[in-house]
Amino acid sequence: MSASAEHIDKPEPRWQAVLAFLAICAIYLALPPDLIVGPIWLLPTLIVVLLVPTVVSHRVGKLSLNRILGFIISGITTLALIGSVILLVRTLPAHRESPLQLLRSGGLLWLTNVIVFALWYWRLDGGGPTLRHKQNKFGSTSFLFPQMQIPHDERAQFECLRSQPAF
Repeated sequence: MSASAEHIDKPEPRWQAVLAFLAICAIYLALPPDLIVGPIWLLPTLIVVLLVPTVVSHRVGKLSLNRILGFIISGITTLALIGSVILLVRTLPAHRESPLQLLRSGGLLWLTNVIVFALWYWRLDGGGPTLRHKQNKFGSTSFLFPQMQIPHDERAQFECLRSQPAF
């Protein structure tokens, strides 16, 4: 096996993204009705209905369709999150919900925001998961230390530098 082949990772698993979208569905269903945009079933149904062709298109190799569907699902979840946050802010002065309920809803929306951001970052970073896989690079280059980029066959010469005392 060549040194460059050791740097190639397996394709990025997609099940985490599917699980994240399903978590968004569950969080959305846990929100009070005053903070939901449209009928309560609309967002979860849209997500599940769009996830099925997204997964199938990835499996059969229709990568451009997979990418477009991924952007559509991410966009829909982002718009639903923005709508729910606006409804939360509008609900605050009305005092229709208890403070504990508002705090719980705010926490759920914050968690949704973290998940939506992670999904967008995963989808856009380095051109997306498909392009990152096609490039055959060593993992994600977003959070690498310089020494992690040294090829395995050259690392021995740097090991001797670590054993010398620093001045």
